[in-house]
Amino acid sequence: MPGDMLDFYLSQGYYRMHQDLFTCRFLPLDGSLYTVHWLRLALADVVLGAEQRRLLRVNARFTLRSAPFRLTEEYEELYARYRASIDFDAPETVEAFTMAGHAHSVFPTEVLEVRDGERLIAVGIFDRGTRSLMGIMNFYDPAYRKYSLGKYLMLRKIELAREQGLAYYYPGYVVHQYPKFDYKLYPCPAATEVFDVASSSWLPFSWDTVAAQSADLLRDWPLPTDDPDEAD
Repeated sequence: MPGDMLDFYLSQGYYRMHQDLFTCRFLPLDGSLYTVHWLRLALADVVLGAEQRRLLRVNARFTLRSAPFRLTEEYEELYARYRASIDFDAPETVEAFTMAGHAHSVFPTEVLEVRDGERLIAVGIFDRGTRSLMGIMNFYDPAYRKYSLGKYLMLRKIELAREQGLAYYYPGYVVHQYPKFDYKLYPCPAATEVFDVASSSWLPFSWDTVAAQSADLLRDWPLPTDDPDEAD
């Protein structure tokens, strides 16, 4: 996929899943229907706060390497340990999340490896467009949980994108009134924008804006019905 084409679809609220691009507006969770709100960071506006700078300092002891993505047993072994330690649904393997059985990738995928000496402790996978970087997945060794390596990888992806003169970093979505996804706001809320479906434009992020978008999306949900049995 050409980089400028990836940029365009990201700018329209699309995102990668396996070897496809998709978008969604709703997410059914725990028997309720929630609304999805896509995010991006305007990299020129990113200013790291004290907490973010401290995390970079604490993890400066680790070695970071950027390379084209190539699926390895080392990645799968690390991901298996990570997946066994989490309390939410996740794909069974890195291959299932990225390739889903395809022999070749249509996306320009790269990886950040974090090592403690020779030991691989975290991996961050991302796609690079002409002006954008899209975060795909981060996973880490549970033994290093205290180092917040998922958040650290987000910060390092942003640093890499800024060094290369890119304009936007796309971390995925948040879900209104479902805080499990709120970590995507960690790098810099002031530089974060949220996609507005009604106008196909990006607005400065605020929870008030998200609440208003959510109300608009849910206004006609569930759809009215003339069937009295279904109405009961």
